[in-house]
Amino acid sequence: MPYQSGDPGPEPGPPRRHRSRGPLIAVAVIFTALVVGGVSTLFLLRQRAEEASVATATEAPPSPAPPTGTPEPGGAAPESSADPRFVKVGQCVRNDGPLGGQPKLAITECGPKTYEVLRRFDGATSGEKDAEAKCARVEGYTNWYFFDSELDTLDFVLCLKLR
Repeated sequence: MPYQSGDPGPEPGPPRRHRSRGPLIAVAVIFTALVVGGVSTLFLLRQRAEEASVATATEAPPSPAPPTGTPEPGGAAPESSADPRFVKVGQCVRNDGPLGGQPKLAITECGPKTYEVLRRFDGATSGEKDAEAKCARVEGYTNWYFFDSELDTLDFVLCLKLR
């Protein structure tokens, strides 16, 4: 039916649209997740650094010095005759680090003032308390040493006896 001059007819202008709040909520959720994740990461890194800074019952070494030399491309690092990562039960190590400072273990011949490796635990370690608990079951140990790296497969604990 055609419009007559007395009929109001349709209202001019575009129809009213309702805005969706979905994108705004999504941005808020993502922002909150990023903030919580960042704070959690900082907390965990700080806690891990504190755990790695301490290490023995009497004169403990917390972590070895970074390995010297560079690994061969595409292969594993060669075994160093003095690197504590490769020490075996029955071998001895000495602490070349400064007195009261970060220990720097090196494999050496057994003798006075060296540490004999009584037991070695390979695999993930959570630090000082874990090393202490593991070595508590080893008869005759006097000191312990742990290495806690970013890769848990490289972690180890040594239970040592001062000779």
